[in-house]
Amino acid sequence: MNSDSDLQIAGDLLEVPHLLRTPREHPATVAEFVGLARSIAADRSQWEHLVRYDATSRWYHRMRTGPGYEVWLLSWVPGQGSGPHDHGRSSGVLTVLDGTLTERTERGTRALRAGAQRVFAPGYVHEVMNDALEPAVSLHVYYPGLTEMPMHTAQHCEARSVPGAVTA
Repeated sequence: MNSDSDLQIAGDLLEVPHLLRTPREHPATVAEFVGLARSIAADRSQWEHLVRYDATSRWYHRMRTGPGYEVWLLSWVPGQGSGPHDHGRSSGVLTVLDGTLTERTERGTRALRAGAQRVFAPGYVHEVMNDALEPAVSLHVYYPGLTEMPMHTAQHCEARSVPGAVTA
């Protein structure tokens, strides 16, 4: 029986710098974009002082940009919504920071509470609204940066009746 441990054979991995990856300055994968959104969400000091509420339209503020991506902060007072839309050629991560938002797609309707995240690919059609009685704040990461937001008819966000299907 061999008594050598993996550590004895390989050595201390922390002592082998060529095996360690240098942390990226900017995200490049879906997981890293989700991680970026989570890290911003977890640190209220990064976003809370920037939030403004506008009774006439959704308020938004571009918080950060990087190579090919953008991070947006949005506020939603009760009754405000996006209308059915997609994000053109951009993929995205939507994270609710405060309050509750409702997302409608052709698959159904779901409540998104603080901490909830949605990841979507280009062409994903949805409608986001604040159906609650309190304001909400959300964070949006787009890659590549958002250059278009085509609007759709309400039909694209109505759940279709499919035998045996359950909408959430």
